Parts: sequence; structure tokens; C-alpha cells
Amino acid sequence: MNDPIQSEYQELISRALSEDIGQGDITSTAIIDPAHVSRAVILCKQDGILAGSQITVQTFRTVDADMQIDLRRQDKDRLKNGESVMRLEGRTVSILKAERVALNFLGHLSGIATKTHKYVQQVKGLRVKIIDTRKTIPLWRNLQKQAVLAGGGFNHRMGLYDMVLIKENHILAAGGITGAVKQARIYLQRQGLTVPLEVETTDLDEVHEALTCQVDRIMLDNMSIPEMSEAVKLINRQVEVEASGGISLDNVRAVAETGVDFISIGALTHSVRALDFSLLVQE
Repeated sequence: MNDPIQSEYQELISRALSEDIGQGDITSTAIIDPAHVSRAVILCKQDGILAGSQITVQTFRTVDADMQIDLRRQDKDRLKNGESVMRLEGRTVSILKAERVALNFLGHLSGIATKTHKYVQQVKGLRVKIIDTRKTIPLWRNLQKQAVLAGGGFNHRMGLYDMVLIKENHILAAGGITGAVKQARIYLQRQGLTVPLEVETTDLDEVHEALTCQVDRIMLDNMSIPEMSEAVKLINRQVEVEASGGISLDNVRAVAETGVDFISIGALTHSVRALDFSLLVQE
């Protein structure tokens, strides 16, 4: 069986390398003997959580299948500034061709894991789950959501196909929450689909209406902390509750303390700073 990284992401890796290498690495080709062999190390230059190690390895091996790689740490591992993540041995020109694309994968995905971990630590001891959203880079969704898992978070729906999530525009088009839920149920029954059904609400009146529809989860969208607390009391554990919108590291614990089950945060994937890694050729 093919490795899932090899099969699922090979086209992404190949296109990323093609974008960077183009007709060839003219600097390395001009300076370095193609038969020259080096050892190199990838170092983490700040504290964080590792993610994306396997696609990083596959990037190097896409450039040169003969490259020897010693992966010294695994996804989910905590990293310290200056720590070695992997060691490489192979043709120097191959290492340098793959370097930037490989580090782009590693830095971005580790940045997501690190940011997620910070949110998870902020709500430590509470029963809430930190979850992601669909605000991802096109074609990177599975990679980014795996990085959220590496940071200790959880995944929301993967796409439009695995959950009914009735939002503001659906409600407007259907003439209200009740009508939207009714139409969704009719469709699911006709199609023989069994998926969760969630409704977005913006005030207590909408929360009450959603409750009467017997949905699986109610989203509290951009509500204040006092409004969330009232909504959670009104729902009284009849269904799952998700808080969304305006969540930051500064207020996430206060949101969690309202008693919600999930806190969804788009910034885990759409506004992340890459973790800093460096590749050093040693000999």
C-alpha cells in the first residue's frame, strides 16, 4: 500500500517544487559538483510543536529518492530552540533544491500546531474542545487540519459534504431557521444521508428557535460573553454548543468558562505565523 503522504500530496509537492526550481537551480548548478555529497541538519529556531514532518521528508525524496533522512522528532513533539528535527545525507545540489519548499511545508504546518497548542493550553482543565474551520489554504486543508490535531485541537467538518451547517445566508434564503432546518431534513431523508445538523445563531431568540427544531448543535456566533452564558443556560445541555467569532488567546478561557462544548477558531489556519526552521549543510 502506498504511503498516504506519497499518494495524496505528491501532486502538491511536485507542483510546489516546479514553481521554485523552474528550469533548474542555476546557483547550485553553477557552483557545486553534481556528484558532491553533504550531510545537513534541520534545526528549529524557536520553541514550538512539530507538524508536517512526513510531507517534508517526501519533498526531499521527490527531488532525490536516494537521499538518506533521519527523522529525529515526530509530529506532536514539543521542540526547543536549537533542537535538531531531522538529518539528511545526499547530493548537495538535491538538498539545496528541496530546501525551501520542504521548510515552507514544515514551518507553516508547525506554526499551526504551535498556535493551536497555545489555545489548548489556555483552556486546560475545562471540558471544551478547540476546533478549526474551513478557512484553509486551497488544497492544503487536510494538511492544515492534521496540524491542528498535532497541536492538541480537533477538527470541525472537513467540507460542505460531511455536515449540514445552516448559516446566516441559508436562513435568509429559507425565510428563517425553522424553514431551513425543515428543508435540510427533507433533503437528507431523500438522499439517505446521516450527518450532523448544526445551526448558526446570533441572539437568544434564534437560539430558542433552533432548540425547537431539535438540531444536533447550535453555534453561538459573535455573541458577547454574557450572551453566551445565557444561551448555554437556555440550551441546558439539550444539544451541543459551539462558540465562534471574535475568539482570541486573551478571551478564549472566558468563552470556555461559559460552558460551551466547542470553540471554533479560523485563525488557527488562516492567520498563522510559520515556525522558524533552518537547514544547515555541515560538510
